[in-house]
Amino acid sequence: MKEKEISERQRIIADFRFGIIADLVYSHAQGIELSRAIAAKAATEWTIPHSRKKTLTTSCIKKWLKAYKAQGKDSLLPKIRKDTGRCKVLSDAEKLLVLELLEQKPYLCASVAIRMLQKEGKITSEVSKSSLSRFIKASGLTRRERLRECKPDQVLRYSFDQPLECVQVDAMHSFSVPDASGRMRKAILIAFIDDATRRVVYARFCFSENALEFERGLHHVLRSHGRIRRVYTDNGSTFIAEQTKIILSALGIPLMHSRPGIPKGRGKIERFFRTVRTQFEATIDSSTIRSIQDYDMRFHTWLENEYHRSGHSGLGGQTPLEAWLAGSRYIFRMGATIDLDEAFCHQQYRTVSNDATISLDGTRYEVPSILIGRKIKVRFNPLSDTLVIRVFYDGKEYGHARLIDEYGNARSRRIMAPDTPAQAALRSSAALDGPL
Repeated sequence: MKEKEISERQRIIADFRFGIIADLVYSHAQGIELSRAIAAKAATEWTIPHSRKKTLTTSCIKKWLKAYKAQGKDSLLPKIRKDTGRCKVLSDAEKLLVLELLEQKPYLCASVAIRMLQKEGKITSEVSKSSLSRFIKASGLTRRERLRECKPDQVLRYSFDQPLECVQVDAMHSFSVPDASGRMRKAILIAFIDDATRRVVYARFCFSENALEFERGLHHVLRSHGRIRRVYTDNGSTFIAEQTKIILSALGIPLMHSRPGIPKGRGKIERFFRTVRTQFEATIDSSTIRSIQDYDMRFHTWLENEYHRSGHSGLGGQTPLEAWLAGSRYIFRMGATIDLDEAFCHQQYRTVSNDATISLDGTRYEVPSILIGRKIKVRFNPLSDTLVIRVFYDGKEYGHARLIDEYGNARSRRIMAPDTPAQAALRSSAALDGPL
């Protein structure tokens, strides 16, 4: 970290500390009254600059107050570690090698650079992550700083001509709205926008930003609109789940990602979200939203009646609906031989327990007892209203797994296995001796 940035960080932290104790400095409170005021501040949550902590201790506040009264505001400046920037493990020559490699390859992590140099035999020392981090920060060569200084990549303006030739997908966080139990939760908008026409082909407010919501949108677009020729997203965990990749690969739909930290390639979906915030969200009184379904219904009313019917500068004044209809002859339906419900099935492997059950997403299911001890494959469509879990082993289907009916199992009749000779002899001798 550069000296100017260090001093700026110190000043921000000192200002925050002074803001905490300012009213105590000019107050005449003493004794119990002062202690109560400090305890009230310690019980409050704060946005502490350059820290993940949310609260302060009473001893910390007392220390700042005492230091300020004795030496003034400069005493509130955070102290710089004496070992800042020092890395005693690496020699000067080894440090130079690390810095040169990072300058040559700005996208490289420092820990990876160390491993590369160790593999080449140029560095023999073992350095801890904390020591390496201090050294890199003091040198002003953190990954963020290197990427900032390197020549920015050329971002070319692009546009597709035909509907569904490319669909951009992203998520936007919105108001907190009440869920089914009345608890306030953040509403998240998952949106699919057609690159060529700017028509939003799928959008839904939900409470979770996960791969299942992404798959739900894909399934809707493929079934309701037509075949997507490519999907463009960021690198968020929502869009890189392994099951989703398998589904798209089976359907022959390429999944492309923008480079981390460079959202410019997803400009159309980002511009749509800005329109949502300024033209829809800004007109909503969040206190009147009764549920996520209510919020979603209001959004779709605005989407279909205003957004899709308003002229777009990027379309030469056409509305998204007009552009969609003009290019409708290029929309291809999914092939008649493709079963979308089957294509969107997830598959997982489980080993059957001795009680002929398996666990799936925290729930136990019964499978045919002939599969006890076997490693089986289960297939199910998580988007289906009725969950049906099909069981496979060695390429053959063995029916469906079903929820355990513990009450029914307790009343079912057991078929006893025949006794071994030793068990039969023991049972016979017990009968001769009479009842136990």
